[in-house]
Amino acid sequence: MCEVLAPGLAVSVLKAIFQEVHVQSLLQLDRHTVYSIITNFMGTREEELKGLGADFTFGFIQVMDGEKDPRNLLVAFQIVRDLIAKNYALGPFVEELFEVTSCYFPIDFTPPPNDPHGIQREDLILSLRAVLASTPQFAEFLLPLLIEKMDSDLQSAKLDALQTLTACCAIYGQKELQEFLPSLWSSLRREVFQTASEKVEAECLAALHALSACLSRSVLSSDAEDLLDSFLSSILQDCRHHLCEPDMKLVWPSAKLLQAAAGASLRSYHRLTHSVLPLLLEQYNKHSQSSQRRTILEMLLGFLELQQKWGHVEEDESAVLSLRAPVCSVVFSALTDPSVQLQLVGIRALTVLGSLQGFLSPSDLELVVDHLIRLTLHEEDSQSSEAAMEAAGSLAPIYPKVFSGRMVPRLGEELQSEREEERSRDLRSLRQRCLQALAAVSTHASIVRETVPVLLQHLRKVQKGSEAGSAQEVISVCQSLHRVALQCQQDAEGCWYFHQAVVPCLLAMAVQAAMQESTQPLLGKALLEEDVLAAMVPVISAATTHLSPELAAQSVAHVVPLFLDGEVSFLPQNSFPCSFQPFAEGECLEAQRRLAALLMAFVCSLPRDVAIPQQERLLRELLALSCSCNCPFTATTAAKCFAGLLNKHPAGQQLDEILQLAVNRMEPGLAEGPRREQALTLLLWVTKALVLRYHPLSSQLTDKLLGLLGDVELGPAAADGFSLLMAESPDVLHKGCHADVRIMFRQRFFTDNVPKLVQGFHGAGPDVKANYLKGLSHVLNHLPKPVLVTELPTLLSLLLEALSCSDRVVQLSTLSCLQPLLLEAPQIMSLHVDTLVTKFLSLTSSPAMAVRIAALRCAHALTSLPTVVLLPYKARVIRALAKPLDDKKRLVRKEAVAARGEWFLVGSPGR
Repeated sequence: MCEVLAPGLAVSVLKAIFQEVHVQSLLQLDRHTVYSIITNFMGTREEELKGLGADFTFGFIQVMDGEKDPRNLLVAFQIVRDLIAKNYALGPFVEELFEVTSCYFPIDFTPPPNDPHGIQREDLILSLRAVLASTPQFAEFLLPLLIEKMDSDLQSAKLDALQTLTACCAIYGQKELQEFLPSLWSSLRREVFQTASEKVEAECLAALHALSACLSRSVLSSDAEDLLDSFLSSILQDCRHHLCEPDMKLVWPSAKLLQAAAGASLRSYHRLTHSVLPLLLEQYNKHSQSSQRRTILEMLLGFLELQQKWGHVEEDESAVLSLRAPVCSVVFSALTDPSVQLQLVGIRALTVLGSLQGFLSPSDLELVVDHLIRLTLHEEDSQSSEAAMEAAGSLAPIYPKVFSGRMVPRLGEELQSEREEERSRDLRSLRQRCLQALAAVSTHASIVRETVPVLLQHLRKVQKGSEAGSAQEVISVCQSLHRVALQCQQDAEGCWYFHQAVVPCLLAMAVQAAMQESTQPLLGKALLEEDVLAAMVPVISAATTHLSPELAAQSVAHVVPLFLDGEVSFLPQNSFPCSFQPFAEGECLEAQRRLAALLMAFVCSLPRDVAIPQQERLLRELLALSCSCNCPFTATTAAKCFAGLLNKHPAGQQLDEILQLAVNRMEPGLAEGPRREQALTLLLWVTKALVLRYHPLSSQLTDKLLGLLGDVELGPAAADGFSLLMAESPDVLHKGCHADVRIMFRQRFFTDNVPKLVQGFHGAGPDVKANYLKGLSHVLNHLPKPVLVTELPTLLSLLLEALSCSDRVVQLSTLSCLQPLLLEAPQIMSLHVDTLVTKFLSLTSSPAMAVRIAALRCAHALTSLPTVVLLPYKARVIRALAKPLDDKKRLVRKEAVAARGEWFLVGSPGR
């Protein structure tokens, strides 16, 4: 419509509205129409409207004056923003335009319940703030208003004023701020010194930062006063002396104010640090108590961290660089202090100093590494040791030559050293720390090439030994290798180096151990223990998942023939006493079959587009192994490997054939015989593999699993299997190892199978009803809570019945499911409050600690229900919760205190 109006008509329409219509006497909808007309004309007839000059602005002021409806205000505020942004003439009406908008500041609006328009208080606040902070012309009127509101007793008014001031500083200059700086600083200082609110303090610091940045941006003429310098001088005058009192209340507020101003610009940073840093160093040396020194060093650390923002700075400009020697001296003294808390701050400061380019001299760097080695290996407190390792990991990529040349050899020597107290706990602890430190420092490709051989050499040494703790030490080495592998994943070259160095070595040692077990049962035992193999799995998996398809194809061409054909030529030290045949029959090959775990770790972590040689044969061998092996660990591993390969197998006839073969092997195994549990394990993993990729056969296998819930022998294990189907698997069938995981598979499984579970429960005999409840609680426990809330009314009665089940797994799973529902769906849960209170209080005396804790957490969550519902139960619950206050377990007592305290507050004023 606006486009077809003849030139000049838009102006005529607006003049008529301004002169003839008293807009604020119209209905809301009609007023909204007037604002829409103005908006449309501003978008299509800008030049014509600008021809009206300041008359257009004055006319709009008359239209808007007195508007109260939030729907109209949002449009009106947008018009004011456009007036200013598009340079419409404001003329002599700047103050009137400010008054007509600022009268709404601060916004005090609470949307009515079930508001169909969805306008929130925050929408109006942001819209008005955009108007007030849109032009420096408002400054002389706005800043006094903001100062007044900052002094208000209302926290919301303070926050709004501070956030508006911060927004204004983005467009203001020295001219606008000059007159009001003393008052602004006075208000900000008072709030930070006196407020009890962290929000107000944070906004004050943000506003001070914005003010300092604004003053820093202004270009000075030769004769102009440097407002930034005088402003910073005021801050120093009011705050500096408090830094000399590390035990007093105002020391931290003062430090925060100084740091907020210093972080605004390089100029303000130099101005403040030249005054503050020497003072802090003097105070550190003056005070001898560790607590005081820690406070001072933390303040110093805050200023050092700000230096990182500006990068490399010339020495004659930077106070930090000019004070290099005393700063290093203070930090090094903190590292040798007996106080752990002071050490931790010192380690943080050391990390920051190391990240400042050119700050540490070569001799300082060597001293840094020596301190980190000492703290890592010999500091009694584990906190300091772990912090030192993390610091080494942060600094190693910056100084790789120093760490690879100084730290890695020292750690290697400690690891290989032989001492008289060989079996002592202290030596094991020292080795453990060495292993952790080698992993922590492996954050650069060149260092990884130094640490990996050290770790592998130690692994070979442990394998050859026969000491009691060797299995635990192998696990520790594997944990360190796993951490290194994760740190290498983003670097393609480093990842391939790690894979080539570690995977063949681990396979060779495991194969060697398995063959020794076959021929000499007492040797190499540690590497074949389930815990050790389980620790090797994530190492091989992490080393494989990030390989490029081309490199992965090279590796798979060696590893699969190793397991299928005993092809050991690619392994280091491959002179083995007999052939490697993990899929062959025979009692003596049981140890070799256990290595299927390592095969699973490798092939199930390959990218989906990598072709696996002899895949059909491999699948058949794994299927046979999972069904026929006597060892549960081997059978489960083979089933997981089989499932992992099935999940990624391209759809087609070959997949259908192998699935049919699996079903044919499972059905007789499930029906009868000694290996029913192994057949169930295979069924669960194959079902999971197919459920994740939405394969049509998954529903048939799930129905088979549902049928087993009625089996007296297998029912409990089948019910636990629903947790396996829904939960994230740590080693196979997850997105990290490139599995085919479809979106919302849990919701789909819930929709398809929960009605069947409910139906089965109602038709089941009393001896197997618990199985259905357990399966249901596992499914619900892993379901996204928003989905669960919508289905709650139909399922709540079953969940309440599950609480009466004697099975602890069912109780724990159901309690875990109910706790978030009490917080997210209080209205529905209120209908069953009597049953919930009774059940929860009963379970607080369960023999199982985990159940007691979960029941107490649910009793705590009950307090989120409406007060009127809870009051009749208050006395009873408080009385019942007195008993777990004396529980023998500290964690139970802790939950009881929290829950009982919250129940005491039920019905109290202001809750």
